[in-house]
Amino acid sequence: MLADSKKLKPPFNYKTIIFVLLIFFILIFSAQRVGIPNIVDRLYEVSLDIIGVKETSRISDGLSRIANEMWPPVIENKKDINLILNFDSSNLPFYSFIENQKVELYETNLETLELESREEEILFLVEPFGYLKVVLIKVIESIEIAFWASFISLIISIPLAYYSAKNYSPNKIIYYLSRSIVSGLRAIPELISVLFMVLAFGFGPAAGIMALGLHSAGFLGKFFAEDIENADQGPQDALKALGSSRWRILKEAVLPQVMPQYVAYILYILDRNLRMATVIGLVGGGGIGQELKGRFDLFEYGHVTTIILVIFIVVFIFDQISAKLRNKLIGNSS
Repeated sequence: MLADSKKLKPPFNYKTIIFVLLIFFILIFSAQRVGIPNIVDRLYEVSLDIIGVKETSRISDGLSRIANEMWPPVIENKKDINLILNFDSSNLPFYSFIENQKVELYETNLETLELESREEEILFLVEPFGYLKVVLIKVIESIEIAFWASFISLIISIPLAYYSAKNYSPNKIIYYLSRSIVSGLRAIPELISVLFMVLAFGFGPAAGIMALGLHSAGFLGKFFAEDIENADQGPQDALKALGSSRWRILKEAVLPQVMPQYVAYILYILDRNLRMATVIGLVGGGGIGQELKGRFDLFEYGHVTTIILVIFIVVFIFDQISAKLRNKLIGNSS
């Protein structure tokens, strides 16, 4: 009986050892290339700083400096009245006032060629919630970009999904062509495609809408097609036996199965586009991202804090609304 029994295979052999060693050396080489040792050193310094062994570290110094400059958030807007065209002190904007403020100015002394400072009193028009209003307008623009991008992606993805589903595509040529388009749209990141869209549509929301819309269409097309392929075949075979057309089978046997998942996909894409709409503005795609980049480049971190807080609040509110809407729609359809 023992002679007939097969020998148990060892858990590893020389090929396994060679493979593990090869992966180990590749990881070491890759870690050196991308600066993993530097990350470990910085985190080690921070840990020593936290427990009090070391007085300071680069990370804590940098973060504390930025944190001090980022607080408090700036919600007011100040403008030098000398720079306001046709300024009328008797017709001020709602809930605004004029403030006299001392400003330190620097000038070059023509005799000594040295930089000298002097104080000068300047009148400013102060709008207490002026900058917050600017941020809210830009955030609304980002929401509009996300909505229209999601709508365009849905329109594009519907025919792509149908022809990318192997069991509904008319032939292999159309199937592989549709799959290639879906993969191509999904493969190009938004931050890359928006650069080309800026060349076509110029700086602003239009470039952001097209970049997000095309990229999202690739995701929706892939998800929709895979759900069509994986739908239960029983109801489809029953309608096919009755002589129903492909469109009727798709409408009555497939869509009721996949619709709850489709709703989840669409809401996810809308949520993702809302977050990405703040990012593509950094490279000219419109929305709050352009304002964020401008303030960051000017080292106005108080304004940056205001933008980040507003973005967080808007994304949080939309996430709650999206979750309730998804539960309601999926619950009604199930």
